[in-house]
Amino acid sequence: MSILIKPIITEKATNDSELYNRYTFVVNKKANKIEIKGAVEAAYGVAVTAVKTMNHPALRKTKYTKKGLVSGLTSGYKKAVVQLADGESIDFYNNL
Repeated sequence: MSILIKPIITEKATNDSELYNRYTFVVNKKANKIEIKGAVEAAYGVAVTAVKTMNHPALRKTKYTKKGLVSGLTSGYKKAVVQLADGESIDFYNNL
């Protein structure tokens, strides 16, 4: 089971990483905080001090168009915010 799916690189996540040394990842829905901490430490070789998780539910959206009622679904995911120890950092742009 792959725990880390991808990092989230948005304006808010980048600001958190620069100011507070916090990094955000999309993780497997069944992963817990201990597994996420171990996966980040193994993948990036850093020391993790805290992990916060949140589940984003799938959203159903409907709209009225010329062709009638169109419905769609956005997928749900689990997000983890990882706090690193002082002096540690992760460079996402190194392999581009």
